[in-house]
Amino acid sequence: MGDWGFLSGLLDKVQSHSTVIGKIWMSVLFLFRIMVLGAGAESVWGDEQSGFVCNTQQPGCENVCYDWTFPISHMRFWVLQIIFVSTPTLVYLGHAVHVIHQENKMREQLLSAAGSRLCKQPKYTNERGKVMIKGNLLGSYMTQLVFKIFIEAGFIVGQYYLYGFVMVPMFPCSQTPCPFTVECYMSRPTEKTIFIIFMLVVACVSLFLNFLEMFYLICTRVRCGSRARSRKITTADNPASLSTPRWPTADDALRHNKVNIELEGSQSVGGSLDGAKEEKRLLSGH
Repeated sequence: MGDWGFLSGLLDKVQSHSTVIGKIWMSVLFLFRIMVLGAGAESVWGDEQSGFVCNTQQPGCENVCYDWTFPISHMRFWVLQIIFVSTPTLVYLGHAVHVIHQENKMREQLLSAAGSRLCKQPKYTNERGKVMIKGNLLGSYMTQLVFKIFIEAGFIVGQYYLYGFVMVPMFPCSQTPCPFTVECYMSRPTEKTIFIIFMLVVACVSLFLNFLEMFYLICTRVRCGSRARSRKITTADNPASLSTPRWPTADDALRHNKVNIELEGSQSVGGSLDGAKEEKRLLSGH
């Protein structure tokens, strides 16, 4: 089977740079694919070729029939599936690590007095180094999700066309150098069928999680965009109170009446002062 430690260590680093659904996908990959494949598949499929028996003594016929029935071993097929499905995630990890490295340099330059006004502000990470999936990182994350969906679906369809999802006990074979149509038998077909169905269900769950994560990211992006537009409308230059008419209240009416009374009082005081001035002028003229 080989050592999965290196791949598991790389994928474990993606946990801190992905969404909640991405973390669930990673757990499914570790627990139900890598660990099960490493622990249980070896004992189930260890006698895959040695237990393949044909009812003929013709040299080479048994090997040719096995190769025709199983162009690639189930074990190697699942190993390739895990590696290919994990590759887009590892490419995204490389992009995220590159972004973190660049923004750590920005923070170091911002700490200096000379570069504090010339350097750009970190955009994709916070002070603790946590990645915020937006902008170019969001595009990279969505791209790796699309590739994972196509690869996962391609391997599921490929497995169906290669040898189906059920192991039948007997395989008729008429390949050269077999002298006639011989019957070949696979050991423990029921146990292997259960294992095939289990791996198929896990692959479908991973595919569903990829679709769910893409839908989650799209909805989050749309919601953030609508919030940004609403904040732009309700700025100081465009207050929300001016967007809709406001009906007068009882306090507004009392305030308006008070202003009218004060205006009338000032006019009456001004009129009486003007009359007194006119009377004084007439008396001084006589």
